[in-house]
Amino acid sequence: QVQVVESGGGLVQAGGSLRLSCAASGRTFSSYGMGWFRQAPGKEREFVAAITASGGNTHYADSVKGRFTISRDNTKNTVSLQMNSLKPEDTAVYYCAGRLGGSAYYRGPDTVWGQGTQVTVSS
Repeated sequence: QVQVVESGGGLVQAGGSLRLSCAASGRTFSSYGMGWFRQAPGKEREFVAAITASGGNTHYADSVKGRFTISRDNTKNTVSLQMNSLKPEDTAVYYCAGRLGGSAYYRGPDTVWGQGTQVTVSS
């Protein structure tokens, strides 16, 4: 099982950009589907983006399509989320997630979660 740690969150003005990174430790990162979720105060944790173990396919929530890009580097055990054209409604704690041998889009008891990183977008 891998462990993941997010970084790169911060405060940005609407229309700006941030790049989040997720660093994984473990021997089997290349076998994990990876993804990003976010949770705003008073709301459920929601799906943002996912990428397959090989990096060959991606999936995005409708709310971020065209603005966010997920990528991974299996030689460095990292997954990133490039966020452009940020909106105040993007404000949330962002979590990195992984599932061994499956898609991170589907959450379950086997999902590995990071500790989260705060993203705040001012208007």
